[in-house]
Amino acid sequence: MDLNFNKNEDHNKLLLSELKQKFAKIKLGGGEKRIEKLHAEGKMTARERIAYLLDENSENIEIGGFAGEGMYADHGGCPSGGVVIKIGYIKGKQCIVVANDATVKAGAWFPITGKKNLRAQEIAIENRLPIIYLVDSAGVYLPMQDEIFPDKEHFGRIFRNNAQMSSMGITQIAAVMGSCVAGGAYLPIMSDEALIVDKTGSIFLAGSYLVKAAIGETIDNETLGGATTHCEISGVTDYKAKDDKDALDKIKNIVDKIGDFDKAGYSRIKAQKPALDPKDIYGILPKARTDQYDMMEIIKRLVDNSEFEAYKDGYGQSLITGYARIDGWAVGIVANQRKVVKTKKGEMQFGGVIYSDSADKATRFIANCNQKKIPLVFLQDVTGFMVGSKSEHGGIIKDGAKMVNAVSNSVVPKFTVIVGNSYGAGNYAMCGKAYDPRLIFAWPSAELAVMGGTQAAKVLAQIEASSLKAKGEIVDETKETELFNKIKARYDEQTSPYYAASRLWTDAIIDPLDTRKWISMGIEAANHAPIQKPFNLGVIQV
Repeated sequence: MDLNFNKNEDHNKLLLSELKQKFAKIKLGGGEKRIEKLHAEGKMTARERIAYLLDENSENIEIGGFAGEGMYADHGGCPSGGVVIKIGYIKGKQCIVVANDATVKAGAWFPITGKKNLRAQEIAIENRLPIIYLVDSAGVYLPMQDEIFPDKEHFGRIFRNNAQMSSMGITQIAAVMGSCVAGGAYLPIMSDEALIVDKTGSIFLAGSYLVKAAIGETIDNETLGGATTHCEISGVTDYKAKDDKDALDKIKNIVDKIGDFDKAGYSRIKAQKPALDPKDIYGILPKARTDQYDMMEIIKRLVDNSEFEAYKDGYGQSLITGYARIDGWAVGIVANQRKVVKTKKGEMQFGGVIYSDSADKATRFIANCNQKKIPLVFLQDVTGFMVGSKSEHGGIIKDGAKMVNAVSNSVVPKFTVIVGNSYGAGNYAMCGKAYDPRLIFAWPSAELAVMGGTQAAKVLAQIEASSLKAKGEIVDETKETELFNKIKARYDEQTSPYYAASRLWTDAIIDPLDTRKWISMGIEAANHAPIQKPFNLGVIQV
């Protein structure tokens, strides 16, 4: 191990430590006092409910853990978007579970809460996964109602999805474990089966105070919409549970009876661990995002037995393409190369840039994976497509468009890992969020932006300096440096993986060593949904 390896390792382990510390705080939701208050009411927290529901000692992954981070300081914050979402196993069956966190503003829906719930439903729809709702919510967060209520991707879309999932035969089970009011009352009742916890669960379109104000009727909430009312009078709910654990046990029993699913048929054999130590990733991945490294060395520490069958190995070398297995699942990998290589054209330093020949190679490889029904894994460390007269005259726009076309029309499941840079059109070609990866997640080393912080800050600082000069202000070297540093600090904050994760541009920030688990569970989920249409590139410039 050389000194550079040790410096990289120290840096990446510090990033990982920061990740764990941040997430430990987020997992407290609204804080320890509110957790204690919930326990005093005889209720479990959202995370406790999910932990009890999922099979003990089984694998699970959390979607959107950093959602809302740093976004709502003026409203007291919204840790994890006020809702916890995990993919895991109930009685051995893979499911997605959505649990309102009542310690965060009584489980009220912020704009990011709606976006996160829609993401959970999107995962369920794409993968035909059973979805379990653990409802405990005060409804829309009224101070921000204009950002959560009326638009297409707002609160109402949840119920539209309920209806569509039901027609698709996707199992939906809802347990009302606390408040469930107004429009939110439709969610459990539009599910296939609904449970309600006695004394703590309630469902109504309007609570007792609003009923009194609207029609003058005096009634308490329990009589209005409690468990006895809905299980014995209205028939709105199907099961009454005596407490949280009883409700969760009933869900386990219901899931246990669900029949088997039609499989997509992705290839899987017995899994093997990588032959090379995955922990080496910490030392291989450079501290500086501009430094070179061999992405192949990362791949060898992610794939089974460290075996990789390269496709067009000597051609288009700024992209690595080839076949491997991850946790037994066959995958096609498309990865950005960052090292200096020697070709017949001479020595080339790629730095994550996509050239015409690389885009052409990737297009053909993606088509092959679709033909063979092999899921695709994109490893992003991309600065964009090559620019300049030579590239433009060589048709880089056409070749880049072909790659984007192939990614867009791919029918096999796609999974995106943001290892390092994710800049500009490179983000699109390497299956960014806009291109429907089944899961997209980042390492702590990731950066997402239209371009790198230094380049962007130089451009923006020049524009601002010109504007100030036009107004007659004196802009000397000191002023230019001040402008640059100010803009770069702001831009660097926006390129952070936490900024992206808080807005759900990614599903999670993970320890690189968890990458195999995420991809494996993602392909297992995708295997629930057989491919419905053939791969077709449509009209494409050749």
